[in-house]
Amino acid sequence: MSVFTTRIDGEEAMVRFGQKLGTSLSCGVVYLFGELGAGKTTLCRGILRSKGYQGAVKSPTYTLVEPYILEHIDLYHFDLYRLSDPEELEFMGIRDYLLPKNLCVIEWPQMGEGILPEADIEVSISVDGTGRKVRITSFSESGEDVVKQL
Repeated sequence: MSVFTTRIDGEEAMVRFGQKLGTSLSCGVVYLFGELGAGKTTLCRGILRSKGYQGAVKSPTYTLVEPYILEHIDLYHFDLYRLSDPEELEFMGIRDYLLPKNLCVIEWPQMGEGILPEADIEVSISVDGTGRKVRITSFSESGEDVVKQL
């Protein structure tokens, strides 16, 4: 397990950091932790920019998942904030998204505890004055590679 921490000031800086993080992500599961408004979706926007996506990125709070089928990768952005029971993930076919070739970025993963697999990396974002403190922890070999590249 490796840990990387940094401080980020401003929305554009969070997008740029997401782009940097995204360049080392090719597949796997990324958990995003942080309170409402911490910058989880903004970070995901940066990850998507690193994969060539230039459109709008909104939090899939009501739909639970937003698919981005891109030229070289299928990225699925989940927001489980409104999930009332982890079993709902089984009904929506979560296992169809969690294929080894896909990249799944999951906000509020604690809501899917017991159903979701272990993450390759966990990103924790906390408010730190006017900025954000970001802590990335690896939990797999591929996650180790991601942290080393930061």
